[in-house]
Amino acid sequence: MAKTARPLSPHISIYSWKFTMLLSILHRATGIALAAGTLLLVYWLSAAASGAAAFADAQGLIGSWFGLLVLFGFSYALFFHLCNGIRHLFWDAGYGFDLGTAWASALATVFVSAALTVIAWLAGISFMGGL
Repeated sequence: MAKTARPLSPHISIYSWKFTMLLSILHRATGIALAAGTLLLVYWLSAAASGAAAFADAQGLIGSWFGLLVLFGFSYALFFHLCNGIRHLFWDAGYGFDLGTAWASALATVFVSAALTVIAWLAGISFMGGL
C-alpha cells in the first residue's frame, strides 16, 4: 500500500500569530489553571477539616512566597477568564468582530484583568491588616 501525498490541514506553524489568537489560547490555559487552583482550594479546606496541625501546614505552604505567587497567578487567571468570557459573550451575540474592536477588547481584557487582580489583592491586604 503506497502512501499518497494528501494536503495537510493548516496548523499553528502556518498561521501568523495574532494577539487575539494568543488570548484565545490563554483563555483555555486559564481554564485549566482554574481547575488546578480549585484543587489547591480543596486541599486547604480538607486541611482545615483535618485539624489544627494539618491546617497550619497548609497555611504555611499557601502563605509562603511561592504560595502567594501561585495565589496571585490564580487571581489573574480568574479575572482574565472572566473578562475574556464576557468578551466571548459579546462575540456570541454578534458584536466586536471587526479588527479594531477585536484588538481593543483584547487589550481591555488584559489590562482590566490585571487591574482587577491588583485591586482585589490590595483590598484583601487592607482587609486582613497586611501580609
